[in-house]
Amino acid sequence: MKKIDAIIKPFKLEEVKEALSALGVQGLTVSEVKGFGRQKGHTEIYRGSEYTVDFLPKIKIEVVLADAMVHQATEAIVRAARTGKIGDGKVFVSNIENAIRIRTEESGEAAI
Repeated sequence: MKKIDAIIKPFKLEEVKEALSALGVQGLTVSEVKGFGRQKGHTEIYRGSEYTVDFLPKIKIEVVLADAMVHQATEAIVRAARTGKIGDGKVFVSNIENAIRIRTEESGEAAI
């Protein structure tokens, strides 16, 4: 099993969700997060004062999948989230040792 963490622009969430659903992904977790990468934030003017916004709003999507689906899922996320502009985000893939469904106590891939 693998865990995919994707950091994307907020307005791309629906497109990414639809792309993953089309692959048969049954569950995912979404969090509102803030961060910055190479774009290093930007400056804004508020009430006549200029200030730097270092942390930009992003969406973090977490999905745990069987190994066989990971390549398709990462491709679908990248395709759906890409705008071609700086700050599109990142996708991270990591190993998951085990998963346990609390209600039924199923474990491993049966739990996801």
